[in-house]
Amino acid sequence: MPTYADESSYVSHSKPGALVECSLRGNPHEEKGMPAPTRAKARHLASLARLGRNPAATVYDSLGGDFFLAPAPGWLNLGLWEGRGDASEAPDAVVRLASVLAAELPVARDIVDVANGLGAQDLVIRSVARPRNLVAVNITESQLHSGRARLEEASAAPLVADATALPLADDSADGIISIEAAFHFPSRHSFFAEARRVLRPGGVLSMSDVSAELTRTLSPLVAAAGLTNLRVWGIRRRSLMTSAQIEAALISAGFVNVRLHDVSQRVFPPAIRFFRQRLRTVRDEPLVYRWGSKLLLRQWELLAARDQMRYLLVRAQVPP
Repeated sequence: MPTYADESSYVSHSKPGALVECSLRGNPHEEKGMPAPTRAKARHLASLARLGRNPAATVYDSLGGDFFLAPAPGWLNLGLWEGRGDASEAPDAVVRLASVLAAELPVARDIVDVANGLGAQDLVIRSVARPRNLVAVNITESQLHSGRARLEEASAAPLVADATALPLADDSADGIISIEAAFHFPSRHSFFAEARRVLRPGGVLSMSDVSAELTRTLSPLVAAAGLTNLRVWGIRRRSLMTSAQIEAALISAGFVNVRLHDVSQRVFPPAIRFFRQRLRTVRDEPLVYRWGSKLLLRQWELLAARDQMRYLLVRAQVPP
């Protein structure tokens, strides 16, 4: 497992294994005369017209470190809820999701967090799994900048890299965790193959994922909802997989003891309710953002109600 004398250094995804010095002073989006949020929002709207080579990075780069619908500071996941989606539970819900996944990891071993968001989840991973070494992988460098303080507190080494081409040695980790991100990756098959390569014998992959339970015939309304969400979140159609296909891909990659647990009812209904409540209190965001968010929430509700998407907790293991 790599160690870093200077945790502000990054490993470039374009030069695997090479340390690239990268100053984290200030916000990389800030430019004189143009506040970061304004430029970021313009970039996000522009990204809807063209996904580019790295659509997920484009989307999350544009959302910045203080997304107005974030359930809690530093968090972008939907959470694992016990209640109906009250705002008072939101900080606990996002931590609960990370905690449940981190609890599947081996304790006091070498852990890789793939797609670590804004770093808040790495504090939870540190608390629950107490890793010997923790590497936080993110293809969106601006998120590593935004989460620098959290990464330092979690003693996590930031790594700019693609989940499907990890610049880590074979058999170098005991656990890999990925929270609500695999549907953004260019290929789950490639990610699973990389995870299998990097994990040592007996190593564990713990992740949450959203499946697309496709049917042969979709109503125009459901089809439109699906396509809109693909575009807004920078998801390519080839990334859509059913829960059965995700399970089969893990087995094909060489994992055993594969387990998928559907927790959709503890995620989608309460999260949608929370976001709707939050939108009622938002006044300073552009109208197009607020209207667009309301539309997306209606579409999420439709897709979940029609069982077109499921929220899965996934655990798989490398043979001992």
